Amino acid sequence: MSIGNSPEDERPFEDDSVAADHEEARPSIGHALRQARIAAGLTVDDVSSATRVRMNIVHAIEADDFSPCGGDVYARGHIRTLAKAVHLDPEPLLAQYGDEHGGRPAPTPAAPLFEAERIRPERRGPNWTAAMVAAIVAVIGFVGFTMFQGGDDGGNEANVAEGSTPDDSASPTTKTKKPADPKPEPSDSAIAAAPQDKVTVRVAAADGRSWIAAKDHNGRMLFDGVLKQGDTKTFQDSTKVHLVLGDAGAIDLFVNGKKIEEDFQPGSVERLTYTKGDPEAG
Repeated sequence: MSIGNSPEDERPFEDDSVAADHEEARPSIGHALRQARIAAGLTVDDVSSATRVRMNIVHAIEADDFSPCGGDVYARGHIRTLAKAVHLDPEPLLAQYGDEHGGRPAPTPAAPLFEAERIRPERRGPNWTAAMVAAIVAVIGFVGFTMFQGGDDGGNEANVAEGSTPDDSASPTTKTKKPADPKPEPSDSAIAAAPQDKVTVRVAAADGRSWIAAKDHNGRMLFDGVLKQGDTKTFQDSTKVHLVLGDAGAIDLFVNGKKIEEDFQPGSVERLTYTKGDPEAG
């Protein structure tokens, strides 16, 4: 018979085992990023192109190897960038990284105030000697120039008094060259009215930002980057234009001057091909 102990006090402790099971149930940072990328329908090449993070670093982070990042600060930045690219909230991943790698890096201590005061350049007074020398040189130059001009005018007056005709070529007239008018840049309406033997595709980020990639019929990359809300891009080719839209729900498409009425869902990845004639997704 126990004295002074309740039944709850006699039960074995389970806090450590429960915490351990919770840690094992939580997926790793790299696994979470990889699963989100696959769910978004993106390849490692797509994510690398959209974020400008090298492919070997993307592969390493998805394998929970953060050594190629070059330090905790860069690792946190890469985690945040990759999470946003695959439509994942980066804050839980950053908190998990802090738990596993010792929290946030310590801030760099500020330099003492007296150090800044010590290296401040001293103020110097104006150099009056140099100013006086410059003034004297300017006066001498002005007097010499005036005397030279007076001598030239006297010679011309003598020539006129003797009846000679002054040479008009002695005082040439300076002609001002009119600058050429700048060539106006083609507007979107001019591109939309392109000949029918070409395909013209205009992409507008109307409802948010989206990563897009565009190639011509030869596979040459025309654009690879992120359009912010309100930005537009226009692509033209003689045969066809290939598109990859990272967030198709945020995009308005115009093909050969006509709007594409497709019900693209927010966050969906769309791969499209447009050719000449009526707009038709390939």
